[in-house]
Formats: sequence, C-alpha cells, structure tokens
Amino acid sequence: MKVIAFDLWETLITNNAETSRAHQRMRLTRLEEVLTSRGHAAEAARIERAYRMSWKRCQELYWSHDRDIPCRRQIELFLEDLGVDATRLDDATLEELERVYATVAVELLPSVVPGAREIIAAVRRRGLRTGLISNTGRTPGYALREILTRLELAPMLDVMVFSNEHGECKPQPSIFEQLRSALAVRYDEMLFIGDNLYVDVYGAKRCGMRAIHFIPPMRGTAVAPAVEVEVVADATVSRLHDLLPLLERMRDEG
Repeated sequence: MKVIAFDLWETLITNNAETSRAHQRMRLTRLEEVLTSRGHAAEAARIERAYRMSWKRCQELYWSHDRDIPCRRQIELFLEDLGVDATRLDDATLEELERVYATVAVELLPSVVPGAREIIAAVRRRGLRTGLISNTGRTPGYALREILTRLELAPMLDVMVFSNEHGECKPQPSIFEQLRSALAVRYDEMLFIGDNLYVDVYGAKRCGMRAIHFIPPMRGTAVAPAVEVEVVADATVSRLHDLLPLLERMRDEG
C-alpha cells in the first residue's frame, strides 16, 4: 500500500443544515445584488425559483449521468431559468455572478470532520502518499482548494481531483484514473475512504483499489447518489480515528 485517498464531503469536511441555509441565503442575496446593479431587477425577483430549477436541470442533464460541468455552465443555466440571455451580458458580469455563486463556502467555511486532520497527518508520517477525489456540486474545484487551504488540509494532500474540472463524477473510472496517474502508482497499491457505498466504495473497487466505507456519526447536508449495485467494502468504520489500527492490520495481512 502506497497511497491513501479520500472522498471530501462527509468524509473530511461537512456542512450542517444551518450552514447550508446560510450559504443559500448568501448566494441568493449576492446574485440578486449583481443582477439588480446591471439593470435586471425584475428578473432578480424570481431568483430563488431559478436557483432551484438550475440545480434540478444540472441533475437531469449531467450529474445523474455521472457527468460534470464548469461552474460557468451552472451560471448559464441559472440565467436561462431566470429569463436572462447570458450572451447579452458582458464577461465582467458573468465573472461576478460566478464568483458570488461559487465562493460563499470560502467565506463561511465548512466544518472539518472529527479526526480528519489527525488521520491524514498520521498516514503521511507512515510514509504513505495522500490523494482526494471530490464530486463538486455548487462549489467548484478552485473554491474547494481555497477552502481546504484555509482549513489546513490542502498541504497534507499530494493530489486533489475535482469532478467539475475533470468532466466526470465518481463512480466513473476515469476520475479515479486521473488520481492514480498523477500519483504514479498501481490501483492495487491504493486504498480509498469515503462515506457513500456507490460513488466511493463501488467506484474505487471496480478499478482494483481497496476501499473502506466511512459512516459519519453526524451526517451533514451533502447529497450523494443512492446505492445502485451490491457493494461490499473491505472494511467499515464510524470514526476516522479507527482507521489507523485498521490500516495497520491490513498492512500486516498484506
């Protein structure tokens, strides 16, 4: 075993319901401010409906097919649902809409899952490399990198892969392959840890990785697909602190 890789949401970081509601309020308020300042006050009154509809369309068009898109495409869908022609907006306006949409969690940070910092540090002390794969949703890779830096997790992760930048989501093999290739190891030298049996455990195991199912004691608001196939993890833990003795035992057993 040379690499321990992690899922992000509900494995290393999480939002509770109150934080998620605050993020939504911040997005809606700031999107409305940008649109109103550009002469779209009438359309801005319908902003919450367009916000919800654009999420539904992303799910129907992309995420349900394990595909992902740049954050700018989410903004374009949002504007379509709002009745605003994105092609008639200047680049500065589109950039500002994307910024206020994508970065609210940078300002109001998620919480670190208990034990996350400690387990990553302990893994690295044992000479193992670390990686991360995240399906992104409304918070794109560039914002998540900043979040992980502020939470002091980014310096401990050798490679980070985000679905909106890659173009496909877990459990598709291509996103696991990007991580494997970047770390220059074989799949059978990697172990993946995640909270969702389908996207994390199934995705990793069908590539030839070992996989641990993490069941967080307190689940946040991140949404993940339901399990669609029978999946058997190599192990299950409900506390990240329990990973170390488990990893030692797996190493001893070869």
